[in-house]
Amino acid sequence: MTDATGPRRSSPLAEFAAAVIFLTRIPIPWNKEWPADLDSRALAWFPIVGCLIGAAGGALYWALAQVGLPALPAALVTVGALIWLTGALHEDGLADVADGFGGGRDRAAKLEIMKDSRVGTYGAAALLLSVLARVMALAAIGAPREAALALIGAHAYSRGLLPAVKLLLPSARPGGTADRTGKPNSARALSAFIVGLSLAATAIGEMNLGSGMAGASILAISGCGVALLAHIARRQVGGVTGDVLGAGQQVAEALFLLAALAALRNAGIVPTP
Repeated sequence: MTDATGPRRSSPLAEFAAAVIFLTRIPIPWNKEWPADLDSRALAWFPIVGCLIGAAGGALYWALAQVGLPALPAALVTVGALIWLTGALHEDGLADVADGFGGGRDRAAKLEIMKDSRVGTYGAAALLLSVLARVMALAAIGAPREAALALIGAHAYSRGLLPAVKLLLPSARPGGTADRTGKPNSARALSAFIVGLSLAATAIGEMNLGSGMAGASILAISGCGVALLAHIARRQVGGVTGDVLGAGQQVAEALFLLAALAALRNAGIVPTP
């Protein structure tokens, strides 16, 4: 759609709504035109939506703890609820990447396997490890306040990293979902990273770890996991796909929670069994 000055740009509210529609199952009515650049512009809102997703998980975990549910089943229910809330979007990407990278003989075969909706052995193993890592980390953290803060930080930071990955890597599959949605410009990718980093750093700061290095280590471990996956993706399939982005979120989230658990234990906030 155009006006007297040229193409009409999407509003910030529309960009936020588009990010919510993409990242969650929340039913947001949309009865107007979807601008061609809306998908790429919505990427800047990913860490905000991630923060809200993490906050929802933290609230659920706290509520379950208040009614007396032990840490392990509370963590299992919380992770399951978050998978439902996000439509298993990122889990699907992780499974496809694991199947493609693990089972494909060459670039073309890997991309073809990643398009297949069926889950193979590598994908099932990756999903199992991802769910177990998140559930066990939350259960080991135990304390509802610290668990909620860890979830907020993990979900905001992991999604704040995705626009930068999309910007820096070439598209591995021309015409695929990641390619059709377009790349964010550098300002929006940087904005998403800064917002995700700031939200995560604030959550970490509220944990009172007693050392800035502890918080920096959590962020570094999570970020390096995504960087390593991006490097592997470039070597394996030549760049980024939607599945690679989903797998990146899962890697960043799991590593963030595990690193937060280690930092909390080292600070004496979470007792070591």
